Amino acid sequence: MEDINNVAVEVKNGEMDEEEIIAYIKYLEKKFPDETLKSLSIKIDGDEVDLDYTFYPLGFERIRRITGYLVGTLDRFNDAKAAEEKDRVKHA
Repeated sequence: MEDINNVAVEVKNGEMDEEEIIAYIKYLEKKFPDETLKSLSIKIDGDEVDLDYTFYPLGFERIRRITGYLVGTLDRFNDAKAAEEKDRVKHA
């Protein structure tokens, strides 16, 4: 496995020049613009290739429903909402 453009690349059943590998990387980056490519496995099958790829996981912010609002953190609550959150009864 070799590292090309910060992507772990593996070519199976043959050889491929770096220029063609970079073209496949660019194709996937264009097809999935919101993802970051982690690894690419290229399986050569005659005149065709099979691409098997993985992306880095996306981070996410935990959202909770508190006092009728969907929030990630309580830091944007005004004083009244902060007091309401403090006084609420939590159900198990």
